[in-house]
Amino acid sequence: MIETHGLPWHVVRLGCRVEYLFRAERARNGSEAAAGQDEELDPFIHLFLLNRGILMTPFHNMALMSPATTAEDVDRHTEVFGQAADELIGT
Repeated sequence: MIETHGLPWHVVRLGCRVEYLFRAERARNGSEAAAGQDEELDPFIHLFLLNRGILMTPFHNMALMSPATTAEDVDRHTEVFGQAADELIGT
């Protein structure tokens, strides 16, 4: 969906953790990831998803999955994240 919308963002996955980095370049370390945070975009994404029943971690742009997470949960997250991207690019 990020690629489909042509957004200059990256996704980093580690085990059950998926973190969205709203920056054009891939972060090579934690300092680069922190420097790429966006004071307006980060809260927008959190609030947009939260208002639609999707909770991101409050300290990163991170989605955490657990053994109780279903395929439907993942599909819903993808759907709502896509809606946020649509809102941002005005489609």
